[in-house]
Amino acid sequence: MESFSTEEQQVEAIKRFWKENGTAIILGAVIGLGGLWGWRYYTETQIAEREQASTQYEQLVSALGADEKGFSAAADYIKNNPENSYAMMTALQLAKSAVDSKDFAEAQKQLSWAAEHADDNAIKSLVQLRLARIQLAQEKADDAIKTLSGINMDAYSASVEEIKGDAYSQLGQYEQARQAYVASLDKNANNPLLQLKLDNLAALESK
Repeated sequence: MESFSTEEQQVEAIKRFWKENGTAIILGAVIGLGGLWGWRYYTETQIAEREQASTQYEQLVSALGADEKGFSAAADYIKNNPENSYAMMTALQLAKSAVDSKDFAEAQKQLSWAAEHADDNAIKSLVQLRLARIQLAQEKADDAIKTLSGINMDAYSASVEEIKGDAYSQLGQYEQARQAYVASLDKNANNPLLQLKLDNLAALESK
């Protein structure tokens, strides 16, 4: 390490160091402060955008039951903001509204969009369960079975087998329906409706 015998030498060394490195130090400080300001600006902007999106979502949901314009506004929001997480929630609300109106084709459309754009496997699986039920309501049992085949979460396996049983029953494939119901019952013994479905299946087979 360099040593200095006098204060004058120390001062000269400091001047020399500053001359050689001062620009880099200043630039680094500016970049550091700029980065801090940029991060704060980014964070504040993100928060503002989320608050705005949340407010807009609440307004859309509130207007859904009012008239056709509310439904159209929500559909436009989804179209214009496909990557927004609130678009997913809006699609689910539109599907619910469509089911309430017995418009199962529209409900299927919204749930299909939601399933396609879901980036979380649990949410996607839940949406696919709802979609399969809507397809059954339209007597599209084959489509429902295909939709159910895309669900691979154990947490939903009992529901998958139950709906699959409903689909096979709708198709008149009673043995496959029985197997699905039994599989569902094995996974969830606390579902009394399953036993009723099995009993009803036996009645159908005896005809």
